[in-house]
Amino acid sequence: MQQRLIARAADIGKCWPELPVARKRAVLAALIKRIEVKVDQIDIHLRPLRLCALLHLPATPSQGVNDDEIELLSVPARLRRSGREIRMVIYGTDSFAAKPDARLIKLLLRARRFNATLAQGECVSFAALAEREGVSRSYFTRLVRLSYLAPDITQAILDGRQPLDLTAEKLLEHSRLPLTWHDQRRVLGFG
Repeated sequence: MQQRLIARAADIGKCWPELPVARKRAVLAALIKRIEVKVDQIDIHLRPLRLCALLHLPATPSQGVNDDEIELLSVPARLRRSGREIRMVIYGTDSFAAKPDARLIKLLLRARRFNATLAQGECVSFAALAEREGVSRSYFTRLVRLSYLAPDITQAILDGRQPLDLTAEKLLEHSRLPLTWHDQRRVLGFG
């Protein structure tokens, strides 16, 4: 019986992306009485009898389940700032971001460009290069330092696999990173 239920749930999962939004909404509204988002957890109040119907599982009266009964599913979670947005982190899931952060990528690209400008600037001072780029000398220096991140850190940021709390602001704050890549990973939360 359990194998059949798992197979039926897998079938529903396969066709779920193709379902019209109205159908998805109707299924979820039928299965879920309410969802409570709290500071430290999410509580989902499920209707077990309707879940049985969705999975084609006969619900017998001897089970003592009626349509008014609710099953509570609680999941630990927390809110975490990620750049300008706030993300909900569900415990037990991957601790890395699901998509690349455009602001972080833009910062890395600018750091590489500033470094290339510096390398090509034949005996030109930092102040002159910074002025030519339209930024302060301090900002120019901080960005050039970021061009020396460990290659795997750079690649992780480009792929969107950076820790959720690594933002462009945090990376700029840590522009005086250690030279060793191992220590850079530790400071930025990569390992």
